[in-house]
Amino acid sequence: MPSSTWQSGDVRESQLDAAVDSAVDAGAPLVIAGVTDPDSTAYLRASSAATDAVIALYSVTKAFTATAALQCVEDGLIDLDAPAREYVPEIAALQVLEDLGDDGTVRTRPPVRDITPRMLLLHTSGLAYDMFDKRYALLARERMRHPSPTPLWDSIQTPLLHDPGERWTYGTSMDWMGLIIAAVRGKRLDDVFAERIYSPCGMRSTSFDVTPAMRARLLPVYRHQRDGSIVATKVSPPDRPELDMGGQGLFSTVPDVLALLRVWLGDGSAPGGRVLRPETLAWATEGAPGVVVTPLPSAIPALTREADFFPGARKSWAYSFLRNEDDVVGGRRAGALTWAGLANVFYWIDRTSGVAAVWATQLLPFFDPIAEDGVAAFERGVYAE
Repeated sequence: MPSSTWQSGDVRESQLDAAVDSAVDAGAPLVIAGVTDPDSTAYLRASSAATDAVIALYSVTKAFTATAALQCVEDGLIDLDAPAREYVPEIAALQVLEDLGDDGTVRTRPPVRDITPRMLLLHTSGLAYDMFDKRYALLARERMRHPSPTPLWDSIQTPLLHDPGERWTYGTSMDWMGLIIAAVRGKRLDDVFAERIYSPCGMRSTSFDVTPAMRARLLPVYRHQRDGSIVATKVSPPDRPELDMGGQGLFSTVPDVLALLRVWLGDGSAPGGRVLRPETLAWATEGAPGVVVTPLPSAIPALTREADFFPGARKSWAYSFLRNEDDVVGGRRAGALTWAGLANVFYWIDRTSGVAAVWATQLLPFFDPIAEDGVAAFERGVYAE
């Protein structure tokens, strides 16, 4: 077990309440935030929403997929260093981008080595995201000009920006990891999660599907317009997606996400049984040698600003989270794991201090100053003495 210095009695509710409310006062359409120790939720509050409201997790989905992938490793179903094509043959078709014309025409070459599951977990496969790369953004625009009945599948059939294993590039790697998990388990990814994560963790409102009960509590995603106004988008997710996207497709609640964070904060167990082994957590929470995490540039300003987590601080990438290698002044300790979803859903797992937290809104673009300032104030409140 990690050493635990933070106790539920340490909650400074007035400071946390003020941090949540001030973010809404600053323009956030809503905020739902929670704090947990290894055993239970110690704080939960919402402003302009209900605490059990359903939200789009976007890339917070990756924490679920990483958990399920490591379960497959524990069960001997996935070899992290085997070619990924042995599990999902379609991944072998991905080529390295050499040139991209203004009209979207591409020139590619075969990669010098196979993509492996380890590369997918570490985001070193060469796959990227359109919102963070201008070349991918151009390819996405070209896809939109030619509508397809399988847009999600098409969105991950993209060229690699570099040879697999060459460097860290954030992208659709975990969507492919989800396909591998489904293949080796022989069932839909959502069914794998339901059996091996949702059930033992006691989650009741997490799924790639939007059930009628979840839709009744589903919050809209808002957009911060250029004129400063914040308006709700008209996007309505389907009842069941074309594809369970392991990197971005889940809907959930803050209490359900906190339940998963407790698995990683503690020894891998949950109220309904073990989710991960302690020895798996021991290596999976360490930064991978040689993987250098870089800032995420903005290629689609409506979706994201430039995102640089903890500028100037030492960072690494674990399986599959950003890892702080330095203490944050007034906040999380070195070794803390973190990541976030596109609509500004942030979380961290501080195993050294024994505390994890979620700060969530539903606002675009990613890294909007309202959210960036809001989560920072909330973190200060969590660690306030």
